[in-house]
Amino acid sequence: MKATADWFLTSGAAFSAGTGRTGNAHLKNYTARYCEWGDGPPLVLIPGLAGGFELLGPLARLLARDFRVISYQLRGEDDPFALRRRFDLSDLVADLIEFIDELGLERPAMLGVSFGGVLALELAARHPGRLGALALQGTGAWFEQGLLQQVAGLVLRRYPLPTNSPFVNQFFNLLFGGRQKPGPQFQFVTQQCWQTDQSIMAHRFEMIERFDIRDRLAQVRVPTLALAGDRDLLVPPASLEALGTGIARADAVRLPRCGHLACVTRPDLVAERVRALRGERF
Repeated sequence: MKATADWFLTSGAAFSAGTGRTGNAHLKNYTARYCEWGDGPPLVLIPGLAGGFELLGPLARLLARDFRVISYQLRGEDDPFALRRRFDLSDLVADLIEFIDELGLERPAMLGVSFGGVLALELAARHPGRLGALALQGTGAWFEQGLLQQVAGLVLRRYPLPTNSPFVNQFFNLLFGGRQKPGPQFQFVTQQCWQTDQSIMAHRFEMIERFDIRDRLAQVRVPTLALAGDRDLLVPPASLEALGTGIARADAVRLPRCGHLACVTRPDLVAERVRALRGERF
C-alpha cells in the first residue's frame, strides 16, 4: 500500500533520518543505543537535553551525504531509573570517551547540539587530544539565566505536565524562536521531546544552569565552529562571541531567522556550515 503525503508528514517520517545501522555499546554504567548513517569521515553527533538522537533526524540525514554520522543515546535517555545513581557532566563526558573508544574512533570530528554541545565542549577542554574538530549548535560559553530557563527548570522539577499543556506549547514556541503554527514539524518536536522522561530533563537542566566554561576556553585547542540562531533565547550574543574569542581556532556564526532548535527547523543551514569544514578541518 502506498503511503499518502499527509501520512508521511503527520507520522513524523518526513523528519526521520531513516533506519540507519543500529547497535549497542556496552559502557561501564549503561548500554548506549546508537545509530550510524552514511559513509566518509566519522562525525559523532551528540543529542540535546530532550528527544534523543531521533530528534536530530533531519540533520543526520543531510550530514550523512558527506560523513559517517554516529549518534548515541545519553545516559538516562532510555532508562530514567539511571537517576538512582546520580551523575554529573564529568560522568557524561566519561561516557562519551568510552563510547568513542568502544567504536574504535581516533580523534573524530564532533557536533554537539544544545546540551550535547556542553558535553562536547567539556570533552574538548579536558581532553583536547581526543578530537579532530568540534562543531556546536545552540551552545555558548554559558546559557541565559533568564525567565525561560528558570521557569522551565522549576516546572520540570516539580510538576507532571500533559504534553498538550498551553504552558508546554509556549515553552516550545520559545525554543523555536517564535510562535509556531500547529503542524507536522511542531508536532514532531513536541512528541519526540516528551519521549525523554521528565526527571531526566530536569536533571540535565540543573547541569545546564551550573555550566560556565569561560575560564577554560583556552584549553580547547581543536578547530571549532560555533553556531547559534539569532533568535536563540538560551544563547545570548555575548555567550556565542565568547567562544569565538576565547578559543584559539574558532568561528562563531549567528544563523539568520533561527531559534534554539535550528537543527530541526533549518538543518540545511547547520549541515551547510559543517559540510564546508570537511576539506578544511575535518
